[in-house]
Amino acid sequence: MWLLLSVRTTVGGAVVGLERPAALLALPAAVATLLLLVRYRASGMASRRSRRLLLAARLVVATLIVVSAAGPFTVVTTETQGEPSVSMLVDRSDSTTVSPAVAERLAEDIEAEGVPVTVSTVGQGTDSRIGDGVAANVRKNGSVVVVSDGQVTDGRRLAETAEFARSVNATISAVSPDPTRTERYVAVSGPSKASVGVESQYLVQVSGVRATDPVEVTVSVDGEQVTSERVAEGTGSVVVSHTFESTGDHRITAEIDGDDEFEVNDVARKTVRVVDQPRVLYVSRGEYPLREYLNQLYDVETAESVPENLDPYYAVVVQNVAAGDMGNVDELQRFVIDGGGLLMAGGPDSFENGNYANSSVASMLPVTFGESRPGSTRIVMLIDVSGSADDGMRIQKAIALDALSQLDDENTVGVVGFNQRAYSVADPVRLGEGRADVEDRIRRLQAGGATDIANGLRGAEEMLGGQRGTVILVSDGGDTASRSAVVANALGRQGVRVIAVGAGRNVNEGVLRRIAEESGGNYFRADETERLRLLFGGGSRQFQGEGLTVVDSTHFITSGVTLESTPGRVNDVSMRPGADLLVAGSDGTPAVASWRYGLGRVATITAYDDTGGLDGLLRRPDSLLVTKSVNYAIGDPERKATGVTDVADTRVGEPTTVVYRGVSPPEGTELTFSAVDENVYRAQTTPESVGFGTVAGATYAANYPAEYAGFGTSAALTEAVRATGGQQFGRNDATEIAAFARQQSTRVRDVRRSWDWALLTAALLLFLTEVVVRRLQVYNGRTTRESGLP
Repeated sequence: MWLLLSVRTTVGGAVVGLERPAALLALPAAVATLLLLVRYRASGMASRRSRRLLLAARLVVATLIVVSAAGPFTVVTTETQGEPSVSMLVDRSDSTTVSPAVAERLAEDIEAEGVPVTVSTVGQGTDSRIGDGVAANVRKNGSVVVVSDGQVTDGRRLAETAEFARSVNATISAVSPDPTRTERYVAVSGPSKASVGVESQYLVQVSGVRATDPVEVTVSVDGEQVTSERVAEGTGSVVVSHTFESTGDHRITAEIDGDDEFEVNDVARKTVRVVDQPRVLYVSRGEYPLREYLNQLYDVETAESVPENLDPYYAVVVQNVAAGDMGNVDELQRFVIDGGGLLMAGGPDSFENGNYANSSVASMLPVTFGESRPGSTRIVMLIDVSGSADDGMRIQKAIALDALSQLDDENTVGVVGFNQRAYSVADPVRLGEGRADVEDRIRRLQAGGATDIANGLRGAEEMLGGQRGTVILVSDGGDTASRSAVVANALGRQGVRVIAVGAGRNVNEGVLRRIAEESGGNYFRADETERLRLLFGGGSRQFQGEGLTVVDSTHFITSGVTLESTPGRVNDVSMRPGADLLVAGSDGTPAVASWRYGLGRVATITAYDDTGGLDGLLRRPDSLLVTKSVNYAIGDPERKATGVTDVADTRVGEPTTVVYRGVSPPEGTELTFSAVDENVYRAQTTPESVGFGTVAGATYAANYPAEYAGFGTSAALTEAVRATGGQQFGRNDATEIAAFARQQSTRVRDVRRSWDWALLTAALLLFLTEVVVRRLQVYNGRTTRESGLP
């Protein structure tokens, strides 16, 4: 049986409940106190009958006050009548021109069905503030029909608008005509800074609608063509590798041919600041291939121990050095705290074998030493039992049970179920003692109700009782992300991370990923639950994998990384609280971890081979992991330079920030710079045309407006319709829209009323009545006692 975080029951078709039932625990104390007060010095006072009447009245008053504190409420299903009408919000922005214009004819056809239509424009030209337009037209208990592709370019996101519509019991429906014209657009992504002489990779992505004919993609660097490839299926991507031979700003241009609706988005631009290879100090007492690998990418100096001064370097790479041989550890610690980077590569003479635990080097690292077991953790399993999970409830229970099976017996686990409210399913218990009971309670879960992940997270927070811990959220993500992400962020600041596991037939990974990211947790797909052993396994649930396993693919170091090598050994380390576990060894031991230390960045690679080297990690594709680990430690390769201007690429009409580092603001520019830090100045500029621009000696790209970077119905609009209970209509569905308007005008909804005010009022009136009656007793001479009791 579930213990509700709020209790309720059904009486005569209405739901009656208490919001804070724990407040009832105060009632016995109140009764005992009243009994003592009434019986105190009872001898020689009023009659026994009078005292009993007084006690009864005060008990009723106390009961009314305590019950009002428990938050009494009722939920009654009511029917609201109204006049059917349609509020049609039309998006006339440029991205919709690839689809036929249907709004005017659709409005006429709906009115022909006897339902009046109000038409408003919510987007025009390159201005697609669809979210703002919908929010401005949503009314309490109302409904809107959006004729749009949902491609929002500015203003409120549709997820936030949907959350607002839900809060006022409104629905959003949509008409999204299928595109009938061909339209492609091109974009370039990749690092905005590169080292001279080092190969960099850039991705040219061609997207669009009704684009099936082959298209030629031409990529140029500084006006010279570097590649031309044919995308046979009309859309796709091209990977471009390029080595810049000189420092300074360089310009990348990607262009597609082919006949389509707009030309402005057939060209994409990107700038790359190429800098001298960052100076890196490599510290080791052995001859390892990592040194030669680093020499190909950076300006590397070698030492057998840390010197007295590290200021010339951007990062220090230490490989297989014992703490006693490391040299000036205090200087290394100061270097990292002040913003330098550190990559610590393991081996047979480092970490637990190098006496790190007894050295000040230990405080800098994201790992600790000794047997790598996660130990005991306080966990709440938060399971979605809403109606959106109904069809897949068997799947969700199976995944929840599978996730539970990964957790070590030493973990303390409780279970909370949620729909629009949160329910305590199983109180926290050490799994070694209560695993069978927890499993049984999960098996008995039943689905029903709306979805509100934010309330579920609050229920998990309540079960944790203010303690640090982890929430394992098992859900299909069938909710808008805005409020749940805010709650997840607040949990993260309290030391509670959320690990989201996607479960169900239609999983909204975007919502679940954002919830996990906001709290500092991870997102796992249903087939990745075994990775929970990496985080919460132990003696009873050891992780057994093959080779190295990427645990968090969203981190800078691991994004886009593929691992094929299997180094034979991993140092015996475990994760430090607050650090990021990125890659695990075959037994779950942390192989790659990272965190921020002071202003600097620290990463550890503890996998190594029999010779103490990194083995296959220095061969492609695994070598990207090593490169990105060093780049992570380096951070900004220009952070030590002065007289340097940084300006990010932008789009036409969108401002970009210009940052100048120097003793005084740059001269010879019309921009107004403001000091934001010592020797740091900031200004803004907004380009008015596409192309490359120059400001304060730096080059930036101004690409085509965001309006031309998205065509076809957006997933955000589809999700907003689903989340608010609206419907997706076709361009010829005038009859269906009119019928939906009639249905919405007579709405059956749950009305929730709180009654604490009524009980408090009753308590006050009863108390005043009792006092007045006793005063009248004295006034009429029925008693001579001052209390008014005969």
